Amino acid sequence: MSGYPLHGGLELWLLFSTCQTNIRHRLRRMTRNLLDRLEPTRLHALEQIWAVLPEARLVGGAVRDLMVGRSIADIDLAVPQPPEEVMQRLKAQGMTVVPTGLAHGTVTAVIDSAPYEITTLRRDVETDGRHAVVCWTDNWQEDAARRDFTINAMSCDSTGTVHDYFDGQHDLANGSVRFVGDATLRIQEDALRILRFFRFWGRYGRGQADAQAMHAITTQAELLNGLSVERIWSELKRILAGPKALDVVYMMQQAGILPVLLPEGAHVPVFAQLMAFNSPADALLRLAALVPDKSADMARRLKFSRAEAARLKAMQDEPVPLPDMSDAQLRHLLADTSPDILAARSWLYQARHADVLGTELRQRLARLEIPVFPLAGRDLLDAGCQPGPHVGQVLKDVRNWWQQGGCTADKQTCLAHALGLAKALP
Repeated sequence: MSGYPLHGGLELWLLFSTCQTNIRHRLRRMTRNLLDRLEPTRLHALEQIWAVLPEARLVGGAVRDLMVGRSIADIDLAVPQPPEEVMQRLKAQGMTVVPTGLAHGTVTAVIDSAPYEITTLRRDVETDGRHAVVCWTDNWQEDAARRDFTINAMSCDSTGTVHDYFDGQHDLANGSVRFVGDATLRIQEDALRILRFFRFWGRYGRGQADAQAMHAITTQAELLNGLSVERIWSELKRILAGPKALDVVYMMQQAGILPVLLPEGAHVPVFAQLMAFNSPADALLRLAALVPDKSADMARRLKFSRAEAARLKAMQDEPVPLPDMSDAQLRHLLADTSPDILAARSWLYQARHADVLGTELRQRLARLEIPVFPLAGRDLLDAGCQPGPHVGQVLKDVRNWWQQGGCTADKQTCLAHALGLAKALP
């Protein structure tokens, strides 16, 4: 009997054993007392809350990010008591409490000017794909069961003990983003979870995406059409600016949701080329590469803010700075357009043309001083010009002459040229 099958089986067993050992090591690192990783001011605030609400636990993102050693933006807690009782207890101890979302069971304690959201444990009574009707519960597992992903369903009590009902610690260590329970049902409860899946995979995922999740997303993609465009753009923005954005876009393409999200048409190869050049984590810049056509239609459909729509349009406008331009020509462009917009145009040009000289061009742009036209209408009047509409025309002509010359002429030179033009006027 040949020894090859046994040898191959042994290799597979060793590989599996090594992977499991690595995961156990990551788990041990993650589950050291999480509270030791908190900033002292935040820990002190939590100790004040725990003195009043000893059953409160950290929940959601704070637990997840403390485990992997990432900084945490917000601290959310959950409690088994109803919100009115929570407010009463905190106020009795002289704390500032704001009823930020009583209908959802949420109040906010403000300690040292920092907010700490405290939400009563809930279970879903009814969902319609966008909103949920909830009722209070004192069952921690029921509350965890209504959360989206296993890595977001953990909680940590005042002793630093992590409560994990759905194996979120293992998934976090393994780089797996899984829905809590049945993926299809969770998406039907709230279709935004489709986009949240991709966002969280971009931050925490490794290897192949969860097969059950991808199947559920593919079959439920049309549910995204029932979401508000504001919610879609909020998530899409974070996906595009997040880590592994290219891998995530490929996954979204594989799942068939890009045409639903971006019916204007997504140009993934151009986006991939932009990412290959290590573009900045700028959601609008990356979107301009992904959707180079009909971007104005997209901005209206997704209800961009005026500033976002204007910036997206400016990125895709002309003129584009090119590597063979002289410093004088670049100063000409800088006199009318901000450096960040010119840099964005160069990124998009580089992505479309695979131009490796784009980096050098942006370095030149950064070194150049932004030129400021040194003349104003008051200068002409002080020099003896008669007021009137011709003053504005002279200024415009002088500014054009100043730009054509590379924006180097000083105030006196520009004034002399302006006076010469003024004298030549009829």
